[in-house]
Amino acid sequence: MAIELRLTEEEQNALRERAALDGMSMEQAARQAVREYIAKADHRDRVAAATELVKQRHADALQRLGD
Repeated sequence: MAIELRLTEEEQNALRERAALDGMSMEQAARQAVREYIAKADHRDRVAAATELVKQRHADALQRLGD
């Protein structure tokens, strides 16, 4: 499914210039940015889940350290 991404003129110009400097099309640059955004959010979610698991599994030790 294709979507239409609406950018301000300033965003479009900046994307065009950055993509050209990187030797890619605006579409390639935008798709890369989307993939990186998703990967970063997924990583943040995994870190948060792992942190919560550690907090639950080691609640007693963490409590003692805080005393």
